[in-house]
Amino acid sequence: MAEMHSAEEIKAHVRVYLYVFGALAVLTIVTVAVGYYHLPIVPALIVALVIAVIKGGLVASYFMHLMTEKRLIYWLLIMTVVFLLAMFAIVVSAFHSQEGVHLVP
Repeated sequence: MAEMHSAEEIKAHVRVYLYVFGALAVLTIVTVAVGYYHLPIVPALIVALVIAVIKGGLVASYFMHLMTEKRLIYWLLIMTVVFLLAMFAIVVSAFHSQEGVHLVP
């Protein structure tokens, strides 16, 4: 049988969802605004990735209800960082092993 929630609890949840929606809308506007600055490629990528991570975190945490899944989230975060570092290591290793080779004549 489903749990009954009070009107105050429901209003509190709706308020949180509206705040998260507002934050996502503001971050989308910030993303578009940053595009007009014509930043160099590396800073542009960093800014875009930071905004994307924040937006993804908000969606996953609140709309996908992952706020209560602390242990699973930390495990997945650690594994993601490990795989990211492994990929960086592979790319750096391949780059250093091919230093004398030029792809563009």
